[in-house]
Amino acid sequence: MRNRTQEKLLKISIFILTLVMIVLRFLLNEKGRTNPDSIRFMRTSKLFPEIDNTTTPLGYPLSLKFFTFFGFDEFWASKLIGILAYLFIIIFAWKKKFYFKETLLLGGIFSFVSIFSYTMSESLILPFMFLFLYVSRQIIIGEFKGFKAFLYLSLSLLALYNIRYPALFIIGGVFLFGILNYRKSHGKSFIYSSFVGFAYIVLYKFLFIDYFNDDYIDEFLEIGLHPTSKLLIELVQGMATTFNPFIHIANPAGGIINFGIYGIGLLNILLMCFIFIKNKLSETERFFVFVGSIGIICSFFIQYFYSVNPIDYRLMAPFSFPIWLVYFKKMYQIFGKLTYGITILSLMTGFVFTWLSRGNYLENRREITKFLNSEKLEEGRVYFFMEDDKMLDKMQIAELISTVNPNVKVTFNPKDTIRRNTLTKFKVLRKIKIDENKYQ
Repeated sequence: MRNRTQEKLLKISIFILTLVMIVLRFLLNEKGRTNPDSIRFMRTSKLFPEIDNTTTPLGYPLSLKFFTFFGFDEFWASKLIGILAYLFIIIFAWKKKFYFKETLLLGGIFSFVSIFSYTMSESLILPFMFLFLYVSRQIIIGEFKGFKAFLYLSLSLLALYNIRYPALFIIGGVFLFGILNYRKSHGKSFIYSSFVGFAYIVLYKFLFIDYFNDDYIDEFLEIGLHPTSKLLIELVQGMATTFNPFIHIANPAGGIINFGIYGIGLLNILLMCFIFIKNKLSETERFFVFVGSIGIICSFFIQYFYSVNPIDYRLMAPFSFPIWLVYFKKMYQIFGKLTYGITILSLMTGFVFTWLSRGNYLENRREITKFLNSEKLEEGRVYFFMEDDKMLDKMQIAELISTVNPNVKVTFNPKDTIRRNTLTKFKVLRKIKIDENKYQ
């Protein structure tokens, strides 16, 4: 009885600490945990029903739009989505008794705290990924059968694709799993649902992408984008940070600290593989590991012909998520309550990192709001000029501006600087001071 009470207190503590850390993660960041893609998401939401790009599905921008009807702007809507996504996963897991301990442990891992605090679509796809895993498990154990299984699984796949295009890899994983298990009663449900997913992707391409941007394929597909030697190094580094339970960001300048960061991640991957091999996995667990691994493998190979960011914890989140769940389940079976120590230590590490690299977002927001009002640019299109997209110190100002006025477009054309509504780093910083994060 005493042990159960202690464990209950541990769970409650981790839940509360994770929520606090999600909020601190974006408030103690000089630009509120945004990046260049965040600008596009918020601008797309602001301009809807006008469609200004098709490089991402509309699921996340429309979610931002939905919450603006309740008085939030696009930035605060994104933070609310992140918090609600975490709460949904925890409450759903608790209500359905579906990987509840594991979701608590995983939600508090610093990399996932960072995702829930980010203005990015990964925060929205995770609860739908969790629903997809639940539906798949119910089909595998025979709780969902026939048309009900087909319908629920198809809908979950379509929902995932409408949030992030890499859900294509999940659909592929579902198809392969169905083929490998076609003799079992649930195999056909996976195969037929994947066909629905593939058919939807084809229709989506012709009816949406081609309609608004018929040059999309020509712009983004290019054979031999990167050499294998470079991609393999990025894969090892990306996987090491993805599966590092404590630190998910390596030092861009290099140095001895990266050996520790990558080393912990690689050792954790080896331990993960050992535990999965040593301890027999159930069919549900095998599916979780299988679909996550397929997503990671496909994410690697698509880099040969599709321009995407290097593999990292954020891009891998939907695929690492099911693998982490199985890992924590096996860890708990072996080590019991000591497993909670991993998450507690991760939360502590995350707090130290967040505090040391802090920047005051609310103060910066007040400053940039004051500046935009003085320039009469609080509404309407704002251009931000940069020489190239690798100048991160300039990009972070554009990101900060977008949290107040989402209708921001980065331009690399010097002629645009003659416009009244084109800003530069110099124009902004000569009038206001920004509390900068010296580490990011």
